[in-house]
Amino acid sequence: MEKLTPSEVQEKLSSVPDWRLTDEKWIERKFRFRDYLKGIDFVQSVANLSEQANHHPFISIDYKVVTLRISSWNAKGLTALDFELATKYDEVYLKVKS
Repeated sequence: MEKLTPSEVQEKLSSVPDWRLTDEKWIERKFRFRDYLKGIDFVQSVANLSEQANHHPFISIDYKVVTLRISSWNAKGLTALDFELATKYDEVYLKVKS
């Protein structure tokens, strides 16, 4: 996949409003959970999706908060795939947190 231009990144960010751009090459979101194990369930689901896509985020678990950071190493920045996965991770969050 090709690296998105800065204007394409801004356009794609509007489709994932809870994600933020960091260092001009990552998108990041913090997911909050009622309890620790819900966060762990979320991470397992994210890991399964990421493995299927062969595209893996950085994952940080801080008790009830899980932070995901996504970028495309091969493209040296953000691609459409990063935003597709962000949307899927958001969908998983809505299922797991309820």
